[in-house]
Amino acid sequence: MNGITIYDIAREAEVSPATVSRVLTNNARVSDKKRQVVEKVIKKYNFKPNAVAQGLSGGTRVIGLMVADIRNPYYSALAIECETAAKKYGYTVLLCNMLMDDTIENDLLEKFYSQRVEAIIQIGRRTDLLVSDPAYAKLVRRLGIPFITTGKLDGIDHYSVRINHTQSMEIVMDYLISLGHREIALVGGEKCWHSTYEKWNQYECSMKKYKLKPLKDFFLEGRYDDVTGYACMERLLKAKTIPSAVIAINDECALGVILAAQDHGLTVPDDMSVVGFDNTSLATLTRPKLTTVDYNYSLYGETLVDTAVQAAQGKNPLREILLNSFLVVRESCCPAGK
Repeated sequence: MNGITIYDIAREAEVSPATVSRVLTNNARVSDKKRQVVEKVIKKYNFKPNAVAQGLSGGTRVIGLMVADIRNPYYSALAIECETAAKKYGYTVLLCNMLMDDTIENDLLEKFYSQRVEAIIQIGRRTDLLVSDPAYAKLVRRLGIPFITTGKLDGIDHYSVRINHTQSMEIVMDYLISLGHREIALVGGEKCWHSTYEKWNQYECSMKKYKLKPLKDFFLEGRYDDVTGYACMERLLKAKTIPSAVIAINDECALGVILAAQDHGLTVPDDMSVVGFDNTSLATLTRPKLTTVDYNYSLYGETLVDTAVQAAQGKNPLREILLNSFLVVRESCCPAGK
């Protein structure tokens, strides 16, 4: 049989890929019964593990980690926490960037498959789509590797560890309302992405909850960078009603909002309050320091890796885990009309 993998061996022997790995590396943590079954299947197919994969993993104890773009501080912060957590479990993380490219995303899955990773964690890109891509789901399903994501991928068995973005937007809106703000704008992001859709939807729900009328001029979609934040802010300043507070889809976008406000002679927060999401390193580098939502990256990374390790070892982790956020209050907000 050509092209047989550690996952094929595991399926036929009815054990986890991790157990096959331990047999291949003569690890003592395998019962005699399981070892005999695995060795029988290995002998049947004359299976020889990929030498490159063995060298990388020290016994194939590798988790593949795919992130949208490590240059974004959100992804780098979470990747570091995943790597830190993996070390505690005796795993190595093989980190790769998808760089907003479907072809690269597909190729990385194949790369992880050939290198015998025990599980794949995907952060961002097509697992964050509001409507899942069936072709991508088919590819992931074909590989047969435990798949963990920070979003969702309909049509396959997978594990989801994600932020409760509804709750994160709710705490932002409650905070701004408590400061007396009523004209609140939301800028940045595209609603085709699940996380953004949840935030935008909760923004509207909170406006209705407090009997506030959302203004069309206050809904400005865009990308997730400072350029978008700057451009959206310039549009807001030309609107009939200028908001007293602006919620940016992430910290990077918020920096663009603040810069545009300052370039037009406004003071943040005296003239306008600004809130971001992600609590990245950027939040404390701007002046004023940014009030933003924190995801507890340490817990987030630990939960992703714990789920991946459990799945790789044939255990039964929760299929979906929802993590709540908290607001870090700094200097970019103040009471309305101050």
